[in-house]
Order: sequence, then C-alpha cells, then structure tokens
Amino acid sequence: MTFRVAARPIERMSRARWRIALLGCVFFVMAGAQFQPLLQSQDTPGSEQPADSRSAALPSRDVSWKLFAPNVLHDQKRIWLFPKSLAQGKHWIPTLAFAGATAALIALDPHDDPYFRRTQTFNQFNQVMSSRNAILGMALVPASFYALGLGRHDSYMQKTVQLSGESVLDSEILNLVIRDVTRRIPPKEIPPNGDFSDSFFMRHKGPFYVGNGGFPSGHTIAAFSIATIFAERYPRHCWVPWVAYGLAALVGFSRVTLQDHFPSDVFAGAVLGFKISHFVVLRPQ
Repeated sequence: MTFRVAARPIERMSRARWRIALLGCVFFVMAGAQFQPLLQSQDTPGSEQPADSRSAALPSRDVSWKLFAPNVLHDQKRIWLFPKSLAQGKHWIPTLAFAGATAALIALDPHDDPYFRRTQTFNQFNQVMSSRNAILGMALVPASFYALGLGRHDSYMQKTVQLSGESVLDSEILNLVIRDVTRRIPPKEIPPNGDFSDSFFMRHKGPFYVGNGGFPSGHTIAAFSIATIFAERYPRHCWVPWVAYGLAALVGFSRVTLQDHFPSDVFAGAVLGFKISHFVVLRPQ
C-alpha cells in the first residue's frame, strides 16, 4: 500500500517531464518556422525591384491562382527544413528568444486567464467578435478587395489577395500540425476550480482539419497573416498598417475574452502569422 502511494507522484513527475520535453521540441519548430527565412531569404543583388509606387517591397515570385498550390508547396519546404539549419548551428538566438517568450507567457496563463473567466466586461464585445463573425470578416474583407480589383482591372490588388490566401494556408498547415501535437484544451473546457496550469496534451476530441487542440490560435494566425500582407503591400498608405494590425489584434484579443484560447496561444499565433507572411511569402524564393 505504501509503495503504491509513493509511486503515484513519481509517475506524475515522469509524465510531466515527458510533456515538458515534447513541448520544448514544438517551441523550436515554431521558432524555426518564423526565423529561418529571416537569415536565408534576404534580397539579393539583381532581384526584381518594384515598379509600383504603392509598395516598397514586391515579391519576386509570380502570383496567380494557377501557381497557388506550387507556391504553397515551396513555402512549406522552406518552413519544415528549419531543423536542418538548427542542426548546423544557425538561428539559435532567435529560436531561443521566441521559445523563451512563449514559455514565459505559458507560465503566466494560469494567473491571467481566470480573470477572463470571471469578468462580464467583454460580453458585448464577445457578441460582436464571435468566432463565426471573425471568420466571416477575414473572408469578406479580402473577397471584397479582390472584387474591387477585378472591377478596376487592378492586378496589384488582385495579387495582394492571392498572396494573403497563400499566407493563410502556409500558416494554417503549420498551425494544424502543432495543435495536433500539443493537444491543448481551451480555457472554457477547464472546470471553474480546475488546474489552468495543466492544459497541454489533454484534449482528445475535435475534427482533424482544425487541429485537436488550441495552441497556437488559428483565428489569430490567419488574421495576422492577412494583415501583414496588406500592411506591407501598401506601406505608403499610412492608415493601412494601423487598420490591418488593429483588426488582427482585436481578433486575437477576442480569442482570450471568449475563453477559446490562452494569451500564449494568441501570442504564438500572431508571431507565426506575421513571420511567415513577412519572411516567407513576401520574400524572393
């Protein structure tokens, strides 16, 4: 009897260490997806320079619906080959920086999230920024922009939407894999007096096509993917980055107030969406 009682804490410690080790591996993959293109995909001499005065950095690759799938496949290759660069001793500083920041936010989640469980302050905000409304907004804005581009025969506007589509798919593929590995339950599935610090590797339900977990936030990664494309394609219109990133931030914040995600989920999704758009989609291949 004594042996069984003593063995339970040991078993729990072993399971906790295994989870921490696996989570650490996920952090390195996430960080690599963001920072590897920073050092590998800088503009090279002789690369195509933008002729349109609306943007300071046009992508050099061809963009069309016909090339949509090949472009995404090429991007995925660049994203998932990061461990090779890490094994060669590259990109350790940004990788550790991102992993450390994410880990720090995860440690704070049990202290931050109970407030959003108790407060009624954001009830009206949550009704406006519901999950369905956020998805509709992220779909309707690019669709309207694309329709306007067709009506004006503006290929630049059309390509901006095509690039945002590529960016969202690039980000969501990575996000899907990470969510299926980490299997983090959302805050709203934790009982009122439950343990908010034990949320990883706990979820065993959910459709495979959205990921069996909540880390990182899928809404946030999509919102920042779209926002980054629009902000960087129209830098001379100073209001565009403010509106684009402002709306993306509202989407991310709503994930927390709705108890769909922890703050760390939103942080990871925002950084992933921005980095993949900025350093993969909008850089020469």
